[in-house]
Amino acid sequence: TLRSGEGIIEEMYAFQDKGGRDIALRPELTAPVLRMYVNEAKVLNKPIRWFYFGDCFRYERPQKGRYRQFWQFGIELIGADSAYADAEVIAVGHDLLTSSGVSFELHVGDLAMMKSLISDLPIDLSKQVRGCLDKRDYGSLDDLFLDPDLVQSLTGLIESKTLDDAFAITGSIPEEERIREMFALLDTHGIPYVQNFGIARGLDYYTGCVFEAYAENLGAENQIMGGGAFRLAHLFGGDDTPSSGFAIGFDRVMVARGEEVVKRPVTVAVVATPEGRISGISVAAAFRKAGIRTISDLMGKSLSSQLSQAAKQADYVAVIGGREAEAGMVTLRDLSSGDQQMVTIEEAVAGVVGVGARS
Repeated sequence: TLRSGEGIIEEMYAFQDKGGRDIALRPELTAPVLRMYVNEAKVLNKPIRWFYFGDCFRYERPQKGRYRQFWQFGIELIGADSAYADAEVIAVGHDLLTSSGVSFELHVGDLAMMKSLISDLPIDLSKQVRGCLDKRDYGSLDDLFLDPDLVQSLTGLIESKTLDDAFAITGSIPEEERIREMFALLDTHGIPYVQNFGIARGLDYYTGCVFEAYAENLGAENQIMGGGAFRLAHLFGGDDTPSSGFAIGFDRVMVARGEEVVKRPVTVAVVATPEGRISGISVAAAFRKAGIRTISDLMGKSLSSQLSQAAKQADYVAVIGGREAEAGMVTLRDLSSGDQQMVTIEEAVAGVVGVGARS
């Protein structure tokens, strides 16, 4: 279950196969990545920087941004234990989401703060407290018969706006220097974030920094990224290896982006008469070298047949007849407008490259 927390157990897509064996479709990708590290990559130089992308499955009620089969992208930084490692991972996540064009808000915290306040609570009670805090359900804390001073400290920590305010509540803790350094490095990176020491999911999983990103237009299912620092390689037979990483819900990012017109690359059809067929080969090569999708006749069809096929498949036609072949030029026709002119091969290529793509 790893990064996704205990709630994922109830959502496992599990069943029996025809042989009566219990089968579960993978609910996330952190576990297989760590297993690969332990089995195949322990001898590699550290730190190891890996990324992954694949489909996962959860048996839950489908809704906007939440599907039974979904795609997950993530990175893992294995073998680095420092504030610099934490900051680098957060920076990569921020930059990826920014480049996707989605509007989001990044929240960053550190579980050492909350752990220092609830370390003396019984395990079951601690889980209940974390559930209330994660949902910002402060009222339910009263039903748990907690010490009023503890409740005040927990709510004050979550609502704190500065590091000084947070440490005034927790007091000095061993992780203070690293936490301050991590936030300072994020400021150096120029990354906008919200200080949030109320991120409580994964408290048994993450060991230090935690962060989440929320899309602005997804409603209740608005978390599109989650990550932090952890030590879980030992669960798969490895050493106690420090790691950090994150996972991005690819489907949720796409929903957050909204529908948009997908542009397709421009296609050029090189059409030649028998006199221009040899020249047509070099013309097609010039377009392809420029990265332009290019088709040409391979069956010796007539000029009219080539033009008819080009009208169905292409955006531009480059016609090479005897006159064009002799002059080292082409007649470039825009099939959407009907405009055409005789130009050099270089001018034809430049003209099509300038168009880019069409919807």
